[in-house]
Amino acid sequence: MIAAGFALTGSAGASVSAIDDYGRSIQLAQPARRVISLAPHLTELIYAAGAGKVLVGALDYSDYPPEARKLPRVGNESAIDIEAVLALKPDLIVAWPNTGSRRAIDRLASLGIPVYRSEPRELEDIATTLERLGRLAGSESTSVGAAKRFREERSRLERSYSGRATVRVFYEVWDRPLQTINGAHVISKVIHLCGGRNVFDDQAMLAPEISTEAVIAANPEMIVASGVDSGRPHSLDQWRAFRAISATAQGNLYSIPADLIQRQTPRLLAGAARLCEIIDEVRRKQRAR
Repeated sequence: MIAAGFALTGSAGASVSAIDDYGRSIQLAQPARRVISLAPHLTELIYAAGAGKVLVGALDYSDYPPEARKLPRVGNESAIDIEAVLALKPDLIVAWPNTGSRRAIDRLASLGIPVYRSEPRELEDIATTLERLGRLAGSESTSVGAAKRFREERSRLERSYSGRATVRVFYEVWDRPLQTINGAHVISKVIHLCGGRNVFDDQAMLAPEISTEAVIAANPEMIVASGVDSGRPHSLDQWRAFRAISATAQGNLYSIPADLIQRQTPRLLAGAARLCEIIDEVRRKQRAR
């Protein structure tokens, strides 16, 4: 992650600037008034930064807060509709470049539209992103407070849990193919915040595919999975067949709603609090044995 910075700005109508997560300087003659979000988590961050009123378009699955569902759609993460974006006449695009969207994002930038590229990898990045989006959209009075609250809650969780006995955790992103996260992923940072250790920290890819045999060899003390909604994913029950895994033998199979753990937004700390409580439950079971 490249360190971010801001230019000093004057009144609400003055120019604003910020450096995005890719080291690019975003400069606007005045705070943005027509913003398009090209990632569901960025839509949520824009609202949290107090700038929801300037959003004019978003991708599919931008569903939080509820008012985000009313925004015009401009495609999905693997197929951005460039014509639909242009028709909304944005003065700022906020985007998360990935394999499916990078080409379209680069194309939009080549047309002269300011593009703020975001890729939070640390919990602190969520707070700084709130601040930067608030600056670019002229809503700093809200975004600074939101960032402050995020940092305070993160610090509270860290003080409460990070020094406790380590628990080995396997986080299942998806089951077909079986997929997890490495140590650079923000979810891994949440696990560490709670005093856990991601058993696949050392993987090279951010979200690698792995085998069942690799999970058995890693022998996690707990397994956490997130499905496509708030319900418990059925894939968790498949691990009951593998009694050699400590997590299975001890009944430590848990779920957390994907929106609370897989989106880099202020709600991630609600997911973190839940994960910390789960890891603490595993610790209590171990002490009682």
